[in-house]
Amino acid sequence: MGFKHLFGPVPSRRLGLSLGVDLVPYKVCSYDCIYCEVGPTTVKTVERREYVPLEEVKKELEAFGRLGINADFITFSGFGEPTLHSGIEELISWIRERFDLPIAVLTNGSLLSSPQVRRDLMGAHVVLPNLDAGTPETFQVINRPYSSVSFWDMVEGIKAFTREFPGEVWLEVVLVKGVNDTPEELDVLATLAREIGPARVQLNTVVRPPAHGGEPLSLKELEALLPPFGPRAEVAAYPTDKRVKERAELREAIVETVARRPCTKEDIAKVLGVSALEVTKYLDGLINNERLEVVRHGHQIFYKAKLRE
Repeated sequence: MGFKHLFGPVPSRRLGLSLGVDLVPYKVCSYDCIYCEVGPTTVKTVERREYVPLEEVKKELEAFGRLGINADFITFSGFGEPTLHSGIEELISWIRERFDLPIAVLTNGSLLSSPQVRRDLMGAHVVLPNLDAGTPETFQVINRPYSSVSFWDMVEGIKAFTREFPGEVWLEVVLVKGVNDTPEELDVLATLAREIGPARVQLNTVVRPPAHGGEPLSLKELEALLPPFGPRAEVAAYPTDKRVKERAELREAIVETVARRPCTKEDIAKVLGVSALEVTKYLDGLINNERLEVVRHGHQIFYKAKLRE
């Protein structure tokens, strides 16, 4: 069954097998992060409204529930910033009444300075905001926010939310080589992270093709940066082959990986944490079964999910 507002369940590096709920069209966001895996922001805004009809999302969730498919989380994520949807509180409450699954919200944190937005997320179980900069200057370079978004207001909003939220806050820090990985920047970032006091600090990097460029840090480099962030810090990038295989059958994981954006074979391998050879074993079969199609761009071959009639 095809869904317009749901995707997955897909293997997530941080949340296991995750059913995605997409509440905004491509690509409505308050940031235009240089590392974004979805692509450049086409509508940069902080306006909250009903970007997609809640009744459509509810009907799709009801249909998914009837399929009996396992998942570890229902996760608000996808094409843009989910807190821009004015009905997110209503949908979280509706899901809690009908599903015995924890709810996660992936947010850039830009709107948490609003008391209303913070209240809207109180029904979630886990909220995962981003803090990718230690200074306003780096914030502008890496996150490219909407003009009215203040760095310090954003930081204080995350702090306030972490104090108020009854669930867990997992703070994500995406590091881009040569942009926010200097000793000075990391020192301030680590200080702010400790002040926020989340349940986890998760260091990440550019593991998928970015919107505006940016080079990743290696696993070894990320692990070396953990100590200043405290005992609750962990590396969220570079999942192992074992983790992916435990969470989802690899064929479906490949299809779901390319469902949101075309990927090369190497991209798929990097996202899923498996070898390119392992991915190759399944590509021909998925193409023959009309699950995938091939797109050539320059000298590269990309794979994308084939739309079903």
